[in-house]
Amino acid sequence: MNILSLESISKSYGMKTLLDHISLGISQGDRIGIIGVNGTGKSTFLKIVAGLVPPDSGTITVGNHVRIEYLAQNPLFDEEGTVLDQIFAGTSPVIQLMKEYENTLERLQVQPNNDALQKRLAALTQQMDTTDAWDVETNAKAVLTRLGITNFSTPVRQLSGGQRKRVAMARALINPADLLILDEPTNHIDNETVDWLEGYLSRFKGALLLITHDRYFLDRVVNRIIELDRGNLYEYDGNYSYFLEKKAMREEQEAASEDKRQNLLRRELAWLKRGAKARTTKQKARIDRVHTLQENKPHAAPDNLEIALKTQRLGKKIIELDHVSMKVGDRTLVDDLSYIAVPEDRVGIVGPNGSGKSTLLKLMKGELTPTAGSVTLGSTVRLGYYGQENTEMDESMRVIDYIKEAGEVIHLADGKTITAGQMLERFLFPPAIHWTTINRLSGGEKRRLYLLRVLMGEPNVLLLDEPTNDLDIQTLSVLEDYLEQFSGVVIVVSHDRYFLDRTVDRLFAFEGNGVILEYTGNYSEYVEKKMQQENEHTARPSGEKKQGTALESNKKDDVNKNEPNKKVKNKLSYHEQREFDGIEEKIKSLEDESARLEQEIAAITSDYVKLQELTAEKERIDEELDKTMDRWAELSLMVEDFNQNQ
Repeated sequence: MNILSLESISKSYGMKTLLDHISLGISQGDRIGIIGVNGTGKSTFLKIVAGLVPPDSGTITVGNHVRIEYLAQNPLFDEEGTVLDQIFAGTSPVIQLMKEYENTLERLQVQPNNDALQKRLAALTQQMDTTDAWDVETNAKAVLTRLGITNFSTPVRQLSGGQRKRVAMARALINPADLLILDEPTNHIDNETVDWLEGYLSRFKGALLLITHDRYFLDRVVNRIIELDRGNLYEYDGNYSYFLEKKAMREEQEAASEDKRQNLLRRELAWLKRGAKARTTKQKARIDRVHTLQENKPHAAPDNLEIALKTQRLGKKIIELDHVSMKVGDRTLVDDLSYIAVPEDRVGIVGPNGSGKSTLLKLMKGELTPTAGSVTLGSTVRLGYYGQENTEMDESMRVIDYIKEAGEVIHLADGKTITAGQMLERFLFPPAIHWTTINRLSGGEKRRLYLLRVLMGEPNVLLLDEPTNDLDIQTLSVLEDYLEQFSGVVIVVSHDRYFLDRTVDRLFAFEGNGVILEYTGNYSEYVEKKMQQENEHTARPSGEKKQGTALESNKKDDVNKNEPNKKVKNKLSYHEQREFDGIEEKIKSLEDESARLEQEIAAITSDYVKLQELTAEKERIDEELDKTMDRWAELSLMVEDFNQNQ
């Protein structure tokens, strides 16, 4: 049963058509992810569904008593209100009750002997008991705390942009809703919070409609994908991985249909050129068919975003940090960090919001001076810095002029040159946009333009601060391919787990109090290793040295060298041996079951309930398979150790 339906919705801005007679039904339990190139109208579509922007034509039908909660990409606040005021800005009866209770409690603290306030508080307390509002209030404060907001009385004007986004997210999450609409919810939150948000939304009982560039998030949270492309809407049942498979099939079918159309068109034109009688009814029908075939030419697919630019040669010295420390007030952000960059370094920087990741990039850039130690840049370094904000972008400039400031002509890796205008087209900016002013672009288009500006400088060292924020998945995929071929040094701050997995092979992890741990591997390997170390730490006696870890502090730990080594287990127990004997058969059985479920999922075309059930079952089987594989590896190592000690 649909809780909301859109019928033949259209929306244009000036000459640009964003939505062209699209229709969609949203049912209870739907978890829909929206993807598309920046500027295709994704955020506009969400605003239309939320009732904030009217369509040019078409109808929107919302079910009776359906509550919609919307998280904007750039939420607006009452600057004078507190964090808790924003949370209680909802219109539901429970939220209004909580707001009145909090206000009465604050007034009573100022006037403790006011009998009227005491009676009112007692009545409100009873209503809170009756409506279970205490649970909502507890949940609200728990969500705020989990999102890193602990002082609920802080005025909004004192919050950073990232903190404001998290407050808005908390407000959207705790307000009761039948349809939750989220525009880029993973922007400006750290990796651990993204993991928490995935779990929170998996327990959400209403329908979900969201835009995100986080591909892991899409894969784990949604069960339907909507792609917006040149005004059209394409639907895919399943998560992001399923979407990629089905989209490839759709494009193959479209290519086959176009081949057939071209062949038929050639045959019809050849027939006409033979000079058959021009005034017969049959001849007129053939001419009409040719015109129809010509008019039915499909939209051209977007060009591939080619950015294989030439990289300037790097010398022996690139970036050197020598015992660098950085303090801001009484906070230590970086404590005694040393690092020497080498050619083709791929370093990811991760950690909680506010831990100092962007500060470290600015130290490397030379924008900030360390409180101790030194930062040295080599003489051959040509630095490209991509910041979180487009601070250097004059939005009154024309698009083409903004790019020409960085370079009229640039050099490609194959020795050819390309003009600024040609480069804009490769970045999916058609010629009609080149002469418009930047302020007419969408937020994502501005970020894409800013990225092009950085790369137009032909850098050999790239410092990227949250490059995935506001960029669409297509641009991110091409950027990832570019970085794979880039011969210079890349140092990137990011919370996008997929992006980190694809682009880096070394990590600096902020652990608090300026401590930075260095790890060799991608982000998923880092998380796995960190969990393993935490488990070992729990089981290890206090003070015992960690053995064989790949994750080390930039400071050497003081370790008691005379401490005895952990005793190696001599052999498997009876139960472990029985488990080991049958574990390979169990692994094969789980793999077969996972493959069977995958085939069933691929065969479903319209039964959404069955699809959800099979997807959940496959996730459970895959999780059990992962655990069984880990256990097999653990037992195999025990057997190997025993055999070596014989």
